[in-house]
Amino acid sequence: MRWWFYTIPVISAFIHWLTIWMALKLLFHPRKPRKILGFTLQGVFPKRQPQIAESLGRIVGQELLSFTDIESTITHPENVSKMLPLVEDHVDHFLRHKLKKSMPIVGMFIGDKTIEQLKSVFMQELQELFPVIMKNYAAHLKSDLDLEKIVVEKITGFSSDKLETMLNQILTKEFRFVEVIGAALGFLIGLLQIFLTLLAR
Repeated sequence: MRWWFYTIPVISAFIHWLTIWMALKLLFHPRKPRKILGFTLQGVFPKRQPQIAESLGRIVGQELLSFTDIESTITHPENVSKMLPLVEDHVDHFLRHKLKKSMPIVGMFIGDKTIEQLKSVFMQELQELFPVIMKNYAAHLKSDLDLEKIVVEKITGFSSDKLETMLNQILTKEFRFVEVIGAALGFLIGLLQIFLTLLAR
């Protein structure tokens, strides 16, 4: 048995790695359609970028970002209560300073006790009003903001270079893992070939 016979696992591992590496490259290259041996070749992502954009837009607009979830989040009592201290400070500043400037006569008859009473009434009313305002705002936002359209336009507008860079940044580890698995599988197949050959002798 010649020495090169035992290099079969290494050669098989290299061939499998090369095949997977080329398959991954063909996801992005060639950027433009090219005629090779009578066949037109173009990278999967450049060729299907509009369809990919539409699919992602649909997923984001219908599945990932729900205006119902947005509405329930911004109208939740805990989130409303987070805004109240800022609003209370603004109301206090208005009653103590702006009101006296805009209406000096009224300001003359408003003392600290009255200001505190007015502020308490205002804050109770605003606490009830805020969820209604935010719910109404979310309803208008839903009609004015087409998330699906925005995502489609963004992705469609990406250059092939930018799209490849973005996907590589996200999937570099996964791509490497696939290449390593392919090489390991090729090596195991090579070992199996040697074992079966020796077994058949």
